[in-house]
Parts: sequence; structure tokens; C-alpha cells
Amino acid sequence: MVAKKQDVAPAQDPRWEDVRIFLAAYRHKSLGAAAGRLDLDTSTVSRRLTVLESSLGIRLFERTREGLIATRGAERVLAAAEAMEAAHGRLTRDASDLEAEAEGVVRLSVAPGMADAFVAPALVRLRAKHPKIDIELDASVRPLDLTRHEADLAMRSTRPHGAELVVTKLGTAGWLAAGAPALVKRLGRLTSWNDAPWIAWDRDLASFPPARWLAQHAPKARIALRTSQFTSQLVAAESGLGVLLIPLPYMHTRTLRAVPYAEPLAPSAQAWPTDDLWLVGHRALRDVPRVAAVWTFLAEDMRRLARLG
Repeated sequence: MVAKKQDVAPAQDPRWEDVRIFLAAYRHKSLGAAAGRLDLDTSTVSRRLTVLESSLGIRLFERTREGLIATRGAERVLAAAEAMEAAHGRLTRDASDLEAEAEGVVRLSVAPGMADAFVAPALVRLRAKHPKIDIELDASVRPLDLTRHEADLAMRSTRPHGAELVVTKLGTAGWLAAGAPALVKRLGRLTSWNDAPWIAWDRDLASFPPARWLAQHAPKARIALRTSQFTSQLVAAESGLGVLLIPLPYMHTRTLRAVPYAEPLAPSAQAWPTDDLWLVGHRALRDVPRVAAVWTFLAEDMRRLARLG
């Protein structure tokens, strides 16, 4: 006689309503706050989170007196949950509704100089348009990996490649030699790049195009400061310490003047570097409302800046 196999209830797919509750709990870090946001009672939110955890087979939150602490499991499913939110939104709301309801944290990776000069000052305008969006700005030299969800969006000077990434070009900017007005006036029209004191990149960025240009065209120049911190370069240049190569858009944010040069230096000036600027996102997050709103804002704002340059 063959023993009858015990019936086992199959795992159920997560329901959108439960995923919506998960997102509210993740964003507000409290059962009560999530319940208030969704117009539900706290016990319902707690019960539906338990159901979702059961259907996924993972624990999503540690429940403490201080509130909810997202587990590693919650972090892993967050992108998929937000993609589900975006898909649901496309079925039920038009684009303007999506933008109006964009909320949550967007992690943005930008090079330090770009972050200080352009992105950080622009955040007040972003906040005015999308008051429910909060920005985490990573301005470290090391670029974060979007394919590993270290950031939601990034701005890069070189175009990244990858099937999981979406990329759009924001513009191209040329570099030029600039310095404090008093120093530029004192130097007059240069007949040799070696005649100016320079602010240069440190040796860790010797392969950086502006550093290569300086090494080639001003090999005997006095280096008044060598640092790879671009903001420090700008501040030192404004103080009159020396001249530097700077992307043209930065001239609109600093009290610097272009260095005049004699006709024989024109060919080397034509060799000044140019930079492209790319906006990059993860394909799975591109249509998530909070990410889509920041993407649109940055694309419009940076392209406006590129036109000024």
C-alpha cells in the first residue's frame, strides 16, 4: 500500500496590497506611520506584513520599540517591490499623477566637484517640485556600482556600459585655463604656459586628461599646489595661488577669469580636454516614480547648464 503524500499548500505570489504596505513600512520605519500613510489600522499593517513575509519566505523587518529595522531581505526585494509599484502606477495613473506622488529616498552618485558646484545647489529646486523625495548624495571619488544597487542614479564623465543600465548624454563641456582676476591681470597675455604658477592634479590622477595636458604643455612650470581634490583647487585658484584647467560651466559659479594667451599658444589651447556628462540609472528602477522624477529633473537642469557653458 502506497502512503498518501501529505498535501502541502503552495507558496502564494505576493499581493500588490501587501507590497504597498511593505513599501510604506520601509519608507516610514514605523507600523503606526505606515498605517497612517495608508489610512489603515496598525494591526492590519502588522498582519499583512507577516503574510508577506510568509509568502516570500524571508523576514523583512526587525520590530523594536524604536520602530522597524529593515533586514537584508528587505533591502534585496526593495527594487523589485518598487518596480511593481511603478507597473501598478502605469496601469492606474497618468504621468502627472506619478510625478506628483513620487516619494522616498533616491541615492545619487556624483563626482565631488560636480556635487559641490551644481547638484547640491540644485536640490532646493528639486525639493520644491518633489517635497516627498529625499536625496542621499554620495560625492566620493570612487564611483558606486549601480548594478549592485549601491546607488539609484549617477552622473559620470565617461559612458558606462551594461545591459542593466540606461544612459543618456547630458552635454559636453570644454576645459580652459583660468585664475583669479588679479593674478590673470598680473600675468598678462602668456607667451608660454610655463610662465604661470599652476594648480595641478596629484600623482594619483596623472593619467587624467587635464593632468596629461599640463605635463605636456607646461613641463617646466612651477606647481604652486598639487591636489586631486577639485574643490580645493577651485578655492586655491580664487585666492590667487595659481591658474588651473577648469571645465567651462564652473566659470559661472566662481570668481575666475580666462587666462589670455598669445597666438603661438593657440594650438595647445585647442588641445584642452573636453568632458562628456552622462546620466545613468538601473533599468529595473528607471520607471519607479521617485527615480523617474529625479532623472527628469537632473536631465533638464544639467542640460540647461550645458547650454550656459
